[in-house]
Amino acid sequence: MLRIRGKHKYKKNKKKFFFVNERIRVPQVIVIDENNQPLGNMATEKALILAQEKGLDLVEVNPKADPPVCKILDYGQFQYQQSRKAQQQKAHTKKIEIKCLRLSYKIDKHDLEFRKNQALKFLAKGDKVKIETILRGRERQYLRLAMEKMDDFVKSLGEDITIEQPIKKQGNQISTLFAPTKN
Repeated sequence: MLRIRGKHKYKKNKKKFFFVNERIRVPQVIVIDENNQPLGNMATEKALILAQEKGLDLVEVNPKADPPVCKILDYGQFQYQQSRKAQQQKAHTKKIEIKCLRLSYKIDKHDLEFRKNQALKFLAKGDKVKIETILRGRERQYLRLAMEKMDDFVKSLGEDITIEQPIKKQGNQISTLFAPTKN
């Protein structure tokens, strides 16, 4: 059996990595204590001893500063707070979906009204709506009718939409994309 090796797409670890205690390799650091009071520049060994005396960890919070900034804190609790903060940010982001509706150039008035109500419902939820018409075989000669039908449909939705992608033809497909206006 022939085995084909494909390209593997590895997911990058988006989790932020912090150097802790002995993993901090720089000779000098700026130290901040557990009460967020700056203690100034000091040798890494001295800062590590100070953290161990308090029963806490020395965590490098800003490695890009010169010298790097380290905090004396409980690393387990710090990780927990970071994960909670990331979770809350993820919960507050609204995922915008693109809902797709298909029309025909010979669609009836009732069906067109039904699609219009669907589009308005999607727009009310805050989703983007893509309208497409696929012309097959001999239907391609009715391109003008299909464009007019789609244009009338978009105009019937009212003024509270923003057209993100105007009506355009790609092969045998005509499509447009619009979103609700931001209030």
